[in-house]
Amino acid sequence: MPKAIWNGTVIADAPADAVEIVEGNVYFPVGAVNSACLQASDHHSFCPWKGTANYHHVVVAGEVNQNAAWHYPDPKDAARNIAGRIAFWRGVQILP
Repeated sequence: MPKAIWNGTVIADAPADAVEIVEGNVYFPVGAVNSACLQASDHHSFCPWKGTANYHHVVVAGEVNQNAAWHYPDPKDAARNIAGRIAFWRGVQILP
C-alpha cells in the first residue's frame, strides 16, 4: 500500500491499484489524503500535456512544507487518469 509520509506522519495511503504513477510521481486519490495536512497555496504551474496544476502546502505538527503537494483540477485529455488525485514532492517520502 503506497504511503506519503512527511515529518513522521502518514499524509496519504492507498491500495497499489488505486494510485496512478506518472513521470515517476505517485498520484493518490483525493479521498486517500489526510486533508487536515493540506493548506491551499496560490502557486500554480503549467504542463503542456497535463494542464495547470494547483499546489498545497503540507502541514504537520505546526511545520509547513511549502507547495509540497499538487493536483490538476482539470487535466487535459492525455492526463485524465490523474483527475481527482494528488501527488507530493519536496521531501515527502513515498513508500511502496
